[in-house]
Amino acid sequence: MNEAPAAAAETPARSWTPRLHRGLFLMILLIGSMGFYILYPLVLILINSFNVATIAEPPVYGLQAWRDAFSDAGIWVSLWNTIKIAIVRNLLVFPLGVLIAWILARTNIPFANGFEFLFWLSFMLPSIAVTFGWMLLLDPNTGLVNTWLKQIPFLNRITFDIYSFWGIIWVHCISGLDTKVILLTPAFRRMDAAMEEASRMSGGSTLKTMFRVTLPVMTPALVVVFLLGVVRLFESFEIELLLGIPWGFYVYSTKILDLARQEPPLVNQAAALGSIVLLLLAIIIPLQQRLIHGRQYTTVTSQFRPKLVDLGIWKFPLMLSILLIVFLAVGVPILSVLGGSFMVRFGFFNLPKTWTLEYWQMALSDPRLLEALENTLIVAGSAALIGPILFSLIAYILVRTRLPGRSILDAICWIPSAIPGVLAGLGLLWMFLGTPIFRPFYGTLFLLMIAFIMGGVTLSTQILKASFIQLGRELEEASRMSGAGFLRTYFKIVLPLMAQTMVLIGVLKFLFAARGASPIILLATSETRTLALLALDQIAAGYRETASITVLLVVLLTTGLALIARSFGLKVGIRAE
Repeated sequence: MNEAPAAAAETPARSWTPRLHRGLFLMILLIGSMGFYILYPLVLILINSFNVATIAEPPVYGLQAWRDAFSDAGIWVSLWNTIKIAIVRNLLVFPLGVLIAWILARTNIPFANGFEFLFWLSFMLPSIAVTFGWMLLLDPNTGLVNTWLKQIPFLNRITFDIYSFWGIIWVHCISGLDTKVILLTPAFRRMDAAMEEASRMSGGSTLKTMFRVTLPVMTPALVVVFLLGVVRLFESFEIELLLGIPWGFYVYSTKILDLARQEPPLVNQAAALGSIVLLLLAIIIPLQQRLIHGRQYTTVTSQFRPKLVDLGIWKFPLMLSILLIVFLAVGVPILSVLGGSFMVRFGFFNLPKTWTLEYWQMALSDPRLLEALENTLIVAGSAALIGPILFSLIAYILVRTRLPGRSILDAICWIPSAIPGVLAGLGLLWMFLGTPIFRPFYGTLFLLMIAFIMGGVTLSTQILKASFIQLGRELEEASRMSGAGFLRTYFKIVLPLMAQTMVLIGVLKFLFAARGASPIILLATSETRTLALLALDQIAAGYRETASITVLLVVLLTTGLALIARSFGLKVGIRAE
């Protein structure tokens, strides 16, 4: 009579144990695969910084690469140049970005929503398009602006040189405002107006209230965005490549590329430089993460709604100023590149024949352009299709389960946010060349697909985690009570409910893959290069008119998807009335 209760007592154990094993197996698989992809290349960079042998030779370990790195003044100059650009850029861009975000979110400026979308459009615009557009305008010899200045009396001695330190800073300022604005505008909009109202009732002016109340309350968000800008500057590549290399100005990312492309390749010194940067980032990132996760700040309550500050007579001057900034960031580069694609020689209006369709005819029949377009669509399409499913599974496990190892998996997903594209590409280069089973994939589209699918891990998982937190558990529980397993519940219930966010992630993955160059520039060959890489090669070779067409194709792909991304919820936040 005691056997029946014993058997009944064993039933839950038998049903619970396999689920635990399956969950643990899935967690081990995710930690192992994500850790292998993210951590193993970084470990290879550190290890090979001590490898004095060349690629494809048996490893010989020593300190020669580090000696060369410390004795090569060019490496230290490139690091100093990177830090110098970071300091100057943030001193100029950050205050302006904070001011614009505050104006759009907290004042009654006309067309605030339209301006916010235009900054999103600027964010979607490839940096190569912005850089190349200003190159066509401010080239000291053939730039359109300089050509016009030479024809104006008393101004014919003025020359704007885009190939200079301040030329690089100018493009960084024009293209760097968008990130600050789109991150801070929702934060300002969500802030409760109670303390601002109290300040004004106490006699404080709008300016005094902004500096004494608004900005102190927003300090956590401001600090995080500032540090994010510092970290992201290590990812800057196209601007310094196009504007710095012609006059011998290197930052850390272009120096790694220069070392890797020398004959013979100095990949060991490149690994040593990458290791130095990893050490610098290891200091910055924990501080950023502590600020993100360390405290909770309440800026929205149930009793108040955001109220707008009346700008008075400053309303329209500020509107025109922001319109000018947006035009310089979006309109001028696109019009410049578009004009360059139809001119016989850009900037020369006194030629017998100024305009032509010949370059378009040549480009659209060029097999290299068609091959690059096909490669871009394959790589970006794969990232857009596979990435959201993979990262949604990771985010679901992090939010919905209590499996051991979640904190480890979450930490691994945060690491790529601090790894610049060129450094990640160098690590993947070592992994695919140094691992026999991966070596056959080098020089194929599969390698580029892997690089872009796994790129943007942090952004994708954080967006999906936020969506899962907002999603109720009732339908999932009802599905399991009806006998559905984990996979059936996930694909039949969870994914349909998350369709909007999944499409958004897919659009962003496609966007970053279509315009990205730094993550794959060390991995691609002439047969696997994308449109972005083809444009860089054309600009370097001096084919500017043809490069204009290639850049325009990249712009069409990215800005077209920006409109789709907007319709799927990129414009979020509490709207003031």
